[in-house]
Amino acid sequence: MAKPCTPHLIAQRVQLFKLQTHNVGGRGGLPPSFSGGYKGGILFEKRIPPLPRAPRQVGTPYSARGAAKLTHLCQVRKKEHSMDYTMKVIARIHSDFPEKFGIPRQSGLVPALRAKIVFEPEYRNPDALRGIEGFSHLWLIWQFSAAVRDTWSPTVRPPRLGGNERVGVFATRSPFRPNAIGLSCVKLEGVRHEDGLGDVLIVSGADLMDGTPIYDIKPYLPYADAHPEALGGFAPSPKETIEVKSPPELLQKLPEGQREALLGVLAQDPRPQYQNDPERVYGMSFGGWDVKFRVKDGVLTVLSLAETEHQ
Repeated sequence: MAKPCTPHLIAQRVQLFKLQTHNVGGRGGLPPSFSGGYKGGILFEKRIPPLPRAPRQVGTPYSARGAAKLTHLCQVRKKEHSMDYTMKVIARIHSDFPEKFGIPRQSGLVPALRAKIVFEPEYRNPDALRGIEGFSHLWLIWQFSAAVRDTWSPTVRPPRLGGNERVGVFATRSPFRPNAIGLSCVKLEGVRHEDGLGDVLIVSGADLMDGTPIYDIKPYLPYADAHPEALGGFAPSPKETIEVKSPPELLQKLPEGQREALLGVLAQDPRPQYQNDPERVYGMSFGGWDVKFRVKDGVLTVLSLAETEHQ
């Protein structure tokens, strides 16, 4: 029985078949579709006609089409390796601080502070929060929206050093950075559904101004994020709080949930570190109230509380 070997494509599109057969005078073992000749039962040859050429396309010349494709490819590659990236605002926080003055200098310093994170309409999908209640704390990545600048300085004067000594910007948490990005760890108090807003996050200990745009939210992982042995540089521990005195009748004006929070904020001493005039009266806005106070001999005294006009 003849066994045709595997065909190979060679020059001039000639297909050769080499057959070994015991019946040289016949075609025993040849495939029924074989139509080539043979010599001595050894070599069979069949010429395959050339493939028909595709009709020439009418339109932009190939060189122009190729140039357009190359230009598009370069643009895609350039975009992939671009140094610019647009971050999307996914949410905004609603807190008791309509302005910067008075905001704690770090998150978690005043646990009594409550805030609400409201997602932008595009991200009000409840599936995006699935499983978040299994975490007690969250990382917020946000923008120092009141400190955005076109230029930056390699050194800043952190309040912790009295506001007079300069250190490298990357050795601080100053808002005046090349990218005005903030990072805060807050406690998740719960997830609440509100009509017109969808699911919102209730958090505590936030150090963000009201309306601050949030770029991302990530869970805090104790085993990876907590490092008790870490060094704190020029801020190894929280700054000492000061004593706060307020007439009871003033505190009674505030909603009960805001009293402890306001006292905690004032205990952080909101004054600029380089100011120590015992006769100066300071004012700050907090939760719809104008708060006036004075600091003398290490004691902060609340002088007045008045509702703001828009409240």
